[in-house]
Amino acid sequence: MTPVAELATQTGFGVALAPQPVPQFEPSFALDDERDYEIVNGQPEVKEMASALHGGVTARLIGELWIYLKQTGVGSLYTPDTTFMIGKNERLPDIGFVSAERFPEAGEPVGKWEIVPDVAIEVISPNDIWIKVNQKRHDYFAAGVREVWFISLEGKEAQLWTSPYAVQALSENDDLASETLLPGFRCRLGDLFQAAVRQKAM
Repeated sequence: MTPVAELATQTGFGVALAPQPVPQFEPSFALDDERDYEIVNGQPEVKEMASALHGGVTARLIGELWIYLKQTGVGSLYTPDTTFMIGKNERLPDIGFVSAERFPEAGEPVGKWEIVPDVAIEVISPNDIWIKVNQKRHDYFAAGVREVWFISLEGKEAQLWTSPYAVQALSENDDLASETLLPGFRCRLGDLFQAAVRQKAM
């Protein structure tokens, strides 16, 4: 068993899959304006509504990254409702980071981003389908994304991918970091799972 396959088996993150060709189709059902969709292989796929824990982990990581980016100016951050063109697909990463060196002179577009993020971060819920999660990872790298972070709610662990087959596994006591793209940024993974709420005195 390869190191990546062994890691996937140990952590429950699933096994890497080869990318698939992208046929073009017309949507086969009416879209609900109240829901978010990714466009994958020409078809809309519902982006499921996030749980409280999913939203909390995402918000806390956005907060940590925002403080860092305000101080360093190395790039800009985008929330889960921002559409990025990933090859021929339209994706909504939970967090997207675009580096300053790739930021267009015209600034942020009014519509979707036609460039890929440098870092795509996905918070993985227990009901996510791992075949689709791994396909998304391949799509990201094939389109030019430089790093993909997966944060597992169920295992309170993370994977930091720097290529389709190079991965670092993190536990609660490890730091999320990227010296290449986010030099100096550190965030303890376990802190993302703790709401900043003071308990009322009894």
